Amino acid sequence: MSQPSSDLNSRQYRLQLRIQGTVQGVGFRPFIYRLATQLNLTGWVNNSVQGVCIEVEGLRENLEQFQRRIQQEKPPQSEIQSLDSVWLPTVGYSQFEIHVSESTTHAQKSAIVLPDLSTCSDCLQEIFDPENRRYQYPFTNCTNCGPRYSIIQALPYDRNHTTMATFTMCSDCQKEYNNPLNRRFHAQPNACPVCGPQLELWDKNGYIIASFQEALKQSADIIRLGQILALKGLGGFLLIVDARNETAVQNLRTRKRRPAKPLAVMYPNLEQVKQDCLVSELEEKLLSSPASPIVLLRRISPLGGIISPSVTPGNPYLGVMLPYTPLHHLLLAELNFPIVATSGNFTSEPICIDEAEAVTRLNQIADFFLVHNRPIVRPIDDSVVRVIAGEEMVLRRARGYAPLPVPIPEESIGADRSPFYQTNFSLAQPSDLSIETPKKILAVGGHLKNTIAIVFNQKAFLSQHIGDLENPQALAAFQEVTNSLSQIYDFQPNVIVCDAHPDYYSTQFAEKLSQQNPPIPLIRVQHHLAHIFSVIAEHHLQSPLLGIAWDGTGYGLDGTIWGGEFFQLTETQIQRIGSFRPFPLPGGDKAVYEPRRIALGLLYELFGNSIFNLKINLDLMQSFTTQELKIMQTMLNRKLNTPLTSSVGRLFDGVAALLGIAQTVSFEGQAAMALEFAIEGLETDEYYSFEWCDLPQPLEKGENLKYFNWESTIQGILQDKINHKPLNLISAKFHNTLVEAVVEIAKKLGEKTITLSGGCFQNQYLIERMIKRLCQEQFQVYWSQKIPPNDGGLALGQAAFLINHQQSVPNRGKKAEKS
Repeated sequence: MSQPSSDLNSRQYRLQLRIQGTVQGVGFRPFIYRLATQLNLTGWVNNSVQGVCIEVEGLRENLEQFQRRIQQEKPPQSEIQSLDSVWLPTVGYSQFEIHVSESTTHAQKSAIVLPDLSTCSDCLQEIFDPENRRYQYPFTNCTNCGPRYSIIQALPYDRNHTTMATFTMCSDCQKEYNNPLNRRFHAQPNACPVCGPQLELWDKNGYIIASFQEALKQSADIIRLGQILALKGLGGFLLIVDARNETAVQNLRTRKRRPAKPLAVMYPNLEQVKQDCLVSELEEKLLSSPASPIVLLRRISPLGGIISPSVTPGNPYLGVMLPYTPLHHLLLAELNFPIVATSGNFTSEPICIDEAEAVTRLNQIADFFLVHNRPIVRPIDDSVVRVIAGEEMVLRRARGYAPLPVPIPEESIGADRSPFYQTNFSLAQPSDLSIETPKKILAVGGHLKNTIAIVFNQKAFLSQHIGDLENPQALAAFQEVTNSLSQIYDFQPNVIVCDAHPDYYSTQFAEKLSQQNPPIPLIRVQHHLAHIFSVIAEHHLQSPLLGIAWDGTGYGLDGTIWGGEFFQLTETQIQRIGSFRPFPLPGGDKAVYEPRRIALGLLYELFGNSIFNLKINLDLMQSFTTQELKIMQTMLNRKLNTPLTSSVGRLFDGVAALLGIAQTVSFEGQAAMALEFAIEGLETDEYYSFEWCDLPQPLEKGENLKYFNWESTIQGILQDKINHKPLNLISAKFHNTLVEAVVEIAKKLGEKTITLSGGCFQNQYLIERMIKRLCQEQFQVYWSQKIPPNDGGLALGQAAFLINHQQSVPNRGKKAEKS
């Protein structure tokens, strides 16, 4: 006999939900509380080490509505990656409660740690309201904004697991914290002037000059006077000067040892930004987003505006950000003019996060220190983005983005791998250990712009930007970030993956870590394959495809330096099918900072010793002394410290030097940037002649490698230079030539899916023209967007390669031989 409909309508049910994603620290539990009570449901919600757990009882119709509305009405900063539900027998809950977080569990920690978020509009209104108890309080926050990743020490995300644990909330803050209907309910950094962190102004020796609001006011006066202020911000110290003051900016550059690299500028508001820069709708959205990154904007007039010329010398773009903490908002409101806000460090060192350390490390740069007593767990730089082809491209992934994970499902791009692929592109340490399943991967990235990643449960948790691993401080920061991210998730790898370059510190760190007892399998992945797999992972691509990786330097497995590589990925193999004609780098790494050496290597490759005997009317030749030219000739003739490279980045540098644009530089990429900027908005479809050639001898049996022969291209550039053609035309033609070369080989190969990665594709003119031309030829083009195209994306690519190619990794016997 069927049950009456009235009984069905009145029957109680219990629904259990387990939600994973960005659901901690975003007001998710109070949202669930309000929704459940609104629908007359009983039960509970809590945080777990994996996400949020919910049990609710009530009418079936209300429970189904509850589940639907969670997806539809979730808090703005939250993201649901999975929602698992189970219907269970009722237990008779009498009310809905928020339970204490679940922290004792053997389950793998996987809850997503939210990045630090910029100040929300509600908190901003409070700090400028004289009637509000948080008026002018620099550490105001709520569940919609404020510090997260910079203060968390463990999961689940509760106050006792953050650096706010030492600050006991006053009665007013505690009431807010305990009230599910308040936007500060369980806002872990919740504080006010009575109970929270406070400001102090120190002199360069660490003596207190002023406190509280007086410290802020005197700091503003220091900036007005043209002095340098070191400000302890969200993820570390910033060095601040008046961006309008040329003398102050030059002084900062001298003390920081940063002669030419662009400096970021923080404007008080968007209106002032638009007076100096062109701002598109997407760029405005990025500037005002919760991530609040530095956005590269085109200046309305490079020589106009109020910004000092030394902020971005010779650069038509300005790195712009808006205030993203209450402290920044209060300081900029006091000043009402833009400031330089650059990382608190010497060039190539990690950013300072501790005030005592800052006084020791930065007192040769800063005149004063504006500090606070809220500890920072880990250094987090400002993120940098730009708009490419109408889409966001992250150039430096840090504050506002890290450590959000990237989904990385274990789906092979192709099942069967050729022996050629195994021996030439994947090196494994001698080991009789097979890789455990499920894999827990530590990917340690590269040498420059380093990031690391830990991978488990089909998610890659990417660290913030760490930087170049070139000194003891940077190496210590690399180890600390690796340990810190691992500790949050109680993560122990069962496989480690690194770059194939034996001299990278990250590689050596991975080797040492792998030799523990019992040993951990170590996989080395070729640099440019990691670049390509970074794009594959970001866009969840499948074979077949053509992967293109262009950058400055990557360890080549044939004994040369690669950097202009084409890989064909099919269902049966991955093969390096194209590259650039190699050319010599006199002095090796020294050539990176002396592009004139690269240009000389290009000329020598074309004309041999005759270039040293002929009177060539080039700025390049005149930049060397007679003695220097003799040394260069000896190095080239005897191949002394003169490695070969196929690097497109170095080719850009060499062309810039040939044209007299940059003979020496102070940072990598400076010459290539100057060559791009030389185009100055010129529109032309002209390009130089070029050809694709076969290598004289195959590198490996069955390998059919084509190389781009740049000989006629360089000759065309020299001829245009001799004929006094405009630099903007020559530069545009060179860029166009590279684009047409890609179009030609893509058409010959026939793969319809193409990926673009590597540092060269930070060049806006190059990548936008390449995307346009390839799309015109009916190709599907993918490029790095949420993950940096530079070496900041290597860790993700290394992990993605391993996940997709475990079958190609020799786990037993001898290490695979290099080609």
